[in-house]
Amino acid sequence: MEMRNQKSRGKPPAGPSIIADYRLQPGVPDEMIDPDGNIRPGWSQLMAAFDKLGPAELAARFERADQYLRDAGVFYRKYDGAEGKERAWPLAHVPLLIEEADWSRISAGLVQRSELLETVIADIYGDNTLVQQGLLPPELVARNGEFLRPLVGVKPVSGHYLHFCAFELGRGPDGAWWVLGDRAQAPSGAGFALENRVATTRALSDIYSDMNVQRLAGFFRDFRDKLFDDAKRDGGRVGILTPGQLNETYFEHAYIARYLGLMLLEGEDLIVEDGKVMVRTVAGPKPVSVLWRRVDASFVDPLELRYDSRIGTPGMVEALRHGSISMINALGTGILETRALAAFMPRLAQKLLGGKLLLPEIATWWCGQAGEQKHVLDNFDNLLIGPAFSTSLPFDDLRGTALGSSIPSDQKAALLDRIRASGADYVGQEPVRLSTAPVYVDGKLQPRPITLRVYAARTAQGWTIMPGGFARVGSSQDTSAIAMQRGGQAADVWVLSSKPVERVSLLPQDGQKLVRNAPGSLPSRAADNLIWLGRYAERCEATVRILRAYNARLAELSKADLPILTHCAAFLDSIDVDASEPMPQGLLASIDSAVHSAGQIRDRFSPDGWLALNDLQKTAQRFATKVRSGDDATRSMTVLLRKLAGFSGLVHENMYRFAGWRFLELGRRLERAIQIARILSHLTGKDAPDGSLEMLLEIGDSVMSHRRRYSVSAGTQSAIDLLALDPLNPRSVLFQIAELRAQIEMLPGGIDDGQLSSAAKAALQIETDLRIADPADMTPQRLDKMAADIGMLASLVAAAYFV
Repeated sequence: MEMRNQKSRGKPPAGPSIIADYRLQPGVPDEMIDPDGNIRPGWSQLMAAFDKLGPAELAARFERADQYLRDAGVFYRKYDGAEGKERAWPLAHVPLLIEEADWSRISAGLVQRSELLETVIADIYGDNTLVQQGLLPPELVARNGEFLRPLVGVKPVSGHYLHFCAFELGRGPDGAWWVLGDRAQAPSGAGFALENRVATTRALSDIYSDMNVQRLAGFFRDFRDKLFDDAKRDGGRVGILTPGQLNETYFEHAYIARYLGLMLLEGEDLIVEDGKVMVRTVAGPKPVSVLWRRVDASFVDPLELRYDSRIGTPGMVEALRHGSISMINALGTGILETRALAAFMPRLAQKLLGGKLLLPEIATWWCGQAGEQKHVLDNFDNLLIGPAFSTSLPFDDLRGTALGSSIPSDQKAALLDRIRASGADYVGQEPVRLSTAPVYVDGKLQPRPITLRVYAARTAQGWTIMPGGFARVGSSQDTSAIAMQRGGQAADVWVLSSKPVERVSLLPQDGQKLVRNAPGSLPSRAADNLIWLGRYAERCEATVRILRAYNARLAELSKADLPILTHCAAFLDSIDVDASEPMPQGLLASIDSAVHSAGQIRDRFSPDGWLALNDLQKTAQRFATKVRSGDDATRSMTVLLRKLAGFSGLVHENMYRFAGWRFLELGRRLERAIQIARILSHLTGKDAPDGSLEMLLEIGDSVMSHRRRYSVSAGTQSAIDLLALDPLNPRSVLFQIAELRAQIEMLPGGIDDGQLSSAAKAALQIETDLRIADPADMTPQRLDKMAADIGMLASLVAAAYFV
């Protein structure tokens, strides 16, 4: 079907319109084109703007959006293996447009549905009247894996079970939006909706500003304020509870924590003492009052729920009984995602709310009832058949369902027998015929099926609906395959207002009281990762400097068996680096470890720092496949050294001098001191071959300083003096120890009532020994002992702040 030309603002395009070849699917409603073949108003303005830009400029703008997502490190984890792989966030560049009147109907329906779900879950864990009155079958509760018996009778301290929900919507052939699923366990995607908005507006900022698109910031601001208001009751902290870095949506957890100023916590960060939840910080245990849970409920407490959980906190359920923690959402709310509940929602709405659902439910028949089972068996080929209790992945569609007619005959017979024998485990659902929306493919627009994920948050004003969310766009015209795990895409959703919209920000408003977070709020796990990030980064730099010196001499001398090279190779071997490899695996492993440590603290790490670290990793991996030993490797190491310096500079110059920076600095100084002491010992011994002094000064980046400071007599003693004992040389061991002592003393507990901590005392002892030492005293044996003492200093810091 060829679309007629539409009037547009500005000068008409010289070439054909971008929608000239847009072909609708027969009998399928489309978001852009109305039933009469006309472009809907908002879409007309968007398409006119696209035409005005032209194909080349439009493609360049969409690439700009993709580049932003790559630079920001936006990813999700796709599980095609044991741990899954990080994949770039699949942005569908054309936003989905929804008119304000249409959105008002959606919002009203979702507010009603949120209230209904709250009433249902409160009854399930409270008086259980719905089962007693026959409105809910007891099997759907008692046999449900998401029904958590230890939570029965435990009332949330906030007074509500639900605070943040998501809903899957699809537009049916009649033009109305239908509810395809509820997400109440730990709804994902709100952070990705924000990133969709940022990326899309980067590409289409001028168009966005002209179309009166409702902002998202107000939704998050109001929800954040409600979380902090709830926390004020106990004076505790607010955190996001994440399963950790290997979760498929971990990026979002870190992004939301950074965006809203919340602590990002894992189960191991928390302990329960006397019924109160405390976070392990570098200043000792601190109370937590509100946890926005992104962990499935059964994993939260291995003591009373899943005993095999390694990501939970023992005693969390007991803390809920004490009313000391508010859980967002309450444990046990995952039962609301039970697919079979859809069969009873219309009747529950009538009973509990006194009216019909404003957004209709997808027709569902639970096979645990005789009449419904017969209907499913009689209409098997025309229904979607699936498990009654299963829930879906964060970005999956109606997983586990299949159209009856598409099931192979041998499997169909077995499934029919199972339904007859155990009907309570299965449901039949009306096939969903989704509307389509335009997606940009190879320079053209094509209609693809879409579903809409919308978010509801409980704020001080009651339930608030995010004015947008994101649309999932199918990778093909198959309406059964809209899933991030199956190659689908996500589009921004623009809710168009009839008048200019207010520019909303999360920044404090005039007159609001300034609140500063306490310096001791750094979780111990985060501090541990910051120390190791600093250590791995410094270890990488030391290794790169040694490898550069080695390969420069190999290129010059062309013989790997010369004494200076074999002596250097022996040192590299002692740190698990093979000098015979142009890009040793030991170096790549250190870079990977630095990236892993940084990945554990994404909420505390700047996007620029993360980008620089990833650039370093990708460059090293690229070199590993094509670099040769000698001059080629020397140049490659110089490139890596510059990138390491860029990363260190970004972090050092831009990171706020809070406790987090101090631990990062501790890691850098500890590792540099150890590495310098060890290489000094190796290259100043009696067996050190000719050329060792020059190599030592080069590795220590002190060639020019050595020439200026020791112009008359230069030798091994001068090198030791410069690299071990000089307090002004930023590469010397003494310089590192002095910095270490200063930072340790400024940590919580570093000096308590005038008394030094054990770590501060050890640092002072090492510094004193260095300050009173002469170069002749610094034998290889003493240097090795000093390296070991510095290692013990690292253990003392760990014992004081991480254990």
